[in-house]
Amino acid sequence: MSWWRFPKRILPDPAEEGRDYNGASCLSEKSPPWPAGRCCPVCGGQTFSSSKILWPELVRQWGLTAEEELWIEWQQGFHCTKCRSNLRSMTLAAAILNEMRLEGNFAALCQNSQALRDARILEINEAGSLTAYLRLIPGHKIVKYPEVDMQALPYADASWDCVVHSDCIEHIPCPVQALRECHRVLSPGGFLAFTVPLLVTRMTRRRDKLPACYHGGPNLRDESYLVITEYGADVWTQVIEAGFEEARIVALMYPASVAVTARRKSA
Repeated sequence: MSWWRFPKRILPDPAEEGRDYNGASCLSEKSPPWPAGRCCPVCGGQTFSSSKILWPELVRQWGLTAEEELWIEWQQGFHCTKCRSNLRSMTLAAAILNEMRLEGNFAALCQNSQALRDARILEINEAGSLTAYLRLIPGHKIVKYPEVDMQALPYADASWDCVVHSDCIEHIPCPVQALRECHRVLSPGGFLAFTVPLLVTRMTRRRDKLPACYHGGPNLRDESYLVITEYGADVWTQVIEAGFEEARIVALMYPASVAVTARRKSA
């Protein structure tokens, strides 16, 4: 699930953004800490740019410091100019490839890797730009809310090898139950890979008693984009509470963006 919406395209054209990133950020005098020479893990692209994502009301409701605001801008707006994958999607792709011990770019491997093509992959609520590539895998299935409630997945135990979701569980009333369902439907040795918008400088908090806050855009009031949980450095605790015995953190550009992976214990 994307937690913002662009009306006609995923991200603005690079020409509208100022300039591509080649050592200088479009958003700030402080450069995104993207390692020199690192390619996009989704497509292998080598040029990157940044787009403005946040709006004043969300910054205020989230209580972001200037530094935290920049991290979230990079997390959601720093992107590959070739495939348009943002940092969040790039990090998730890297996490999936790490778990499967695959080398190369995600787009090509979805077509050519036998390990990926043999996998039964459940994608929940669209994993950003990765959806287009995941669809190429024969064993892939995508499900979306409200047709499927992540807190009560309509699948048998141990029916999937991989479950993927992106920036989704912050909108779910009981995220631990959703993660518990992910654990249940995974086959022994199967893995979960996901992202949430999080700030490593904070601990997780619920917004139940706070004013309503929505992702998706400054004028969006869609209840499926209502923020119920704001995640912090303790995100891993919910993974363990859900039944997994370990959680791993994958970071491409820390602290701006991390992905979480967890495996169901092998039989």
